[in-house]
Amino acid sequence: MSEVRFPLLAVSRLRIGIDGKGVTSLVSGAGCPLHCRWCINKEMLAKAKATPVTAKELYDKVRIDDLYFRSTGGGITFGGGESLLHASFYPVFREICEDSWYLNVETSLAVPRENVEIAAKCINEFIVDCKETNPDIYHRYTDGDESLMEENLRYLLDTVGPERVIVRVPLIPEYNTKKDRQRSVSLLKKMGVTRLDVFNYLKEKPRRKPVKTDELPT
Repeated sequence: MSEVRFPLLAVSRLRIGIDGKGVTSLVSGAGCPLHCRWCINKEMLAKAKATPVTAKELYDKVRIDDLYFRSTGGGITFGGGESLLHASFYPVFREICEDSWYLNVETSLAVPRENVEIAAKCINEFIVDCKETNPDIYHRYTDGDESLMEENLRYLLDTVGPERVIVRVPLIPEYNTKKDRQRSVSLLKKMGVTRLDVFNYLKEKPRRKPVKTDELPT
């Protein structure tokens, strides 16, 4: 059986207060089951060429910041794309870095249950982008199934506990409203979520047409 590999797109170092506690490195992987209309990584996922790396190869790339991770309680945050498509990679990576690094995943939970079960045994914190809890809005925005996300989230809350789960609840212009978002927040709290990140997606402004120098006012 060949060694499991991670489809590496990019590594973003020395991130503070963005992707988990302490200093972190964001490790982005290829592949996603959703088709979010406002995906911030759409261009990278479509055009960037992934480099399959073993756990040891990835460790050698990111261990330069070992001192920062240890001194701040930080570590590695796996993102994407959908990080839990590569769940089988994480137990192997955990064996190499042991317990000295904090491991996070950013996930939509739009993956099979077995992937979540694998990750639950070796990941410290789950940063869940729930998108929406209204099935119709969720499908219209992602082409996905909201019930899969919700069932996996319930499993995580029961298995690892709410203290290890952060749920992001966005306001998505043209798709949901503040009332929709508040409904999601209320539902998530009833499910047992205690750590919520409520925020707004920023709609990109249209780029201005370049002005020729001879058209500038004198």
